[in-house]
Amino acid sequence: MAIMSTSIKPFTATAFKEGKFVDVSDADVKGKWSVFFFYPADFTFVCPTELEDLADIYPTLQGMGVEVYSVSTDTHFSHKAWHDTSPAIGKINYYMLGDQNHVISNNFDVLRPGVGLADRGTFVVDPEGTIQLVEITPEGVGRNAAELLRKIKALQYWVSHPGEVCPAKWEEGDTTLAPSLDLVGKI
Repeated sequence: MAIMSTSIKPFTATAFKEGKFVDVSDADVKGKWSVFFFYPADFTFVCPTELEDLADIYPTLQGMGVEVYSVSTDTHFSHKAWHDTSPAIGKINYYMLGDQNHVISNNFDVLRPGVGLADRGTFVVDPEGTIQLVEITPEGVGRNAAELLRKIKALQYWVSHPGEVCPAKWEEGDTTLAPSLDLVGKI
């Protein structure tokens, strides 16, 4: 998968968001930080736990200028039905994109060949439309929204502070590193 640091590809889709169907395209993504959160299917087991976890931090992400797009190969109609019947999914206020034509899943290289479902993939896209973070996990392992939040904070810090990098476990307010020959072999 060689999509890190590449621009997102064109797409159009219909999403379910806050009781309405809305059209979304790659043009809507540019100008703000975005998370594309792929999951295999609606009405499943691990997926609602991840999506609810993400819903819990969505207000914080919005405050950081980050929009969230969950994506599965289900339709926007299926997303609405799931939203209307599941207490966990009913908490979601972010975009739930329908990708039944598989364009978005193929664009991000997460479509399982011959299966028609997306892998669990998380992509953070910067305001210029460049993919800055890629994480793929197996179907049976759920993701942690708090760790995603930490990584987005690190990305935003790194982009706005040229010459500094965020070490492992970096949290907002922690010390960063300034790469130089003086550090080589001393960490």
